Amino acid sequence: MLTLTSNARVRTCDGLSRRDFLQAGTLGAIGLSLPHLLAAQARGAVDPKADSRSVIMIFNLGAPSQLDTWDMKPEAPAEIRGPFQPISTASGDIQISEIFPRMARHADKFSLVRSCYHTAAAVHDTGHQMMQTGRLFTGGINTPHAGCVANYLLGRRTDLPAHVLLPEPMGRTGGNLPHGQDAGFLGKAYDPFVLMADPSQDNFKVPDLLPPAEIGEARLARRRRLRAIVDETVRDFEASDNAALLDSNFEAAFRLMTSPQAREAFDLSKEPPPVRERYGQTRFGQCCLLARRLVEAGVRFVTVNTFLTVFDEITWDIHGSKPFTSIEGMRDIVAPMYDQAYSALLEDLHDRGLLADTLVCSLAEFGRTPKVNPAGGRDHWPQCWTSMFAGGGVQGGRVVGRSDPIGGVPAERPVDSGEVVATVFRSLGLDLETKLPGPQSRPFPIVDFGKHAIEELF
Repeated sequence: MLTLTSNARVRTCDGLSRRDFLQAGTLGAIGLSLPHLLAAQARGAVDPKADSRSVIMIFNLGAPSQLDTWDMKPEAPAEIRGPFQPISTASGDIQISEIFPRMARHADKFSLVRSCYHTAAAVHDTGHQMMQTGRLFTGGINTPHAGCVANYLLGRRTDLPAHVLLPEPMGRTGGNLPHGQDAGFLGKAYDPFVLMADPSQDNFKVPDLLPPAEIGEARLARRRRLRAIVDETVRDFEASDNAALLDSNFEAAFRLMTSPQAREAFDLSKEPPPVRERYGQTRFGQCCLLARRLVEAGVRFVTVNTFLTVFDEITWDIHGSKPFTSIEGMRDIVAPMYDQAYSALLEDLHDRGLLADTLVCSLAEFGRTPKVNPAGGRDHWPQCWTSMFAGGGVQGGRVVGRSDPIGGVPAERPVDSGEVVATVFRSLGLDLETKLPGPQSRPFPIVDFGKHAIEELF
């Protein structure tokens, strides 16, 4: 999370602390994003024509049941097919569950990949890692989230961060492992900006857009004026080894906090009440609306967590008994919330002319067991599930892959996590052979060798 102040007491050889440096207002020149982008374009790692592309990654923490949502099996036995009926959609080739009537009207805008799988343990955390970074963390190496890779290679377009995480990072999901929502070995300078607030609340404010209590607006204005005086000092300082001691998060936080553009983008009160109601007055609904505002303002990558934990709240984690969710809870609470917000997001992006350049991917860590368990729910199942993609060059109304008659394993065109993340990078215009500065200074490919995007979507 990007913050303005820190308890760290790192000092340069001249006795200048990071806090002193910030208070002089001199961090504006430290960002390295533009040089990274220009260098990447020069070596062909980035398609300059795709620089307008953005991504909204919706992560369905808890994992929807493929059989009760987007890959129904109405001909299967009752203990497999579940209680819901399929309905026709705006795309004649696609049927989805009756619990998503709004999505059915927008099926011409999104496409389904019904043959996703992974081979890691059937725990939430490993799936979170694989589906957001393309890899399972091994050997103590935490690979970066796709949005953090985009931040490193493409940088920011405006005063706003390149990657924003809404509403906050994933919490406890049972495995006590990293979830893959940070920059990993790229370093904290490329972590996402984290909202850490619920945008559905009446008193919603972004904490890091507010000056710390000890720094008033007048003092901030003075520091901005001081920048002109110390520019030459900054250039000298950047050339020194001591610059490495400064946390570049400070620069990003200062820039964000003093930016009228950033305040405007995060200000949901600018939206007419009917628009806010269209997305739903839920945390997820308002996060989707905020994601649209951020992309419209120039943010490259927005990650939206539908939920923050699988315990003691209604989520996609439909084991059927407490502290988890029942199929009825998914039907009555989760599905209507998701149906409304996701449909409003696609429609809004389309109406504003943003969908063509904004990839909206809807991912999860795994699927659900084909057979309903004794509690009336479904358990973890990484062998097969469905992901959704819309916009950003993806053609709508398509189905890629096919599961077997009980939705248990891919029967056609299996798709693993590396291919899902490669598809995100492909939409952003990144060359999949691009290397990152990996652990022990070894080059690290942004996707595993031999992985390709799901080209059937484009």
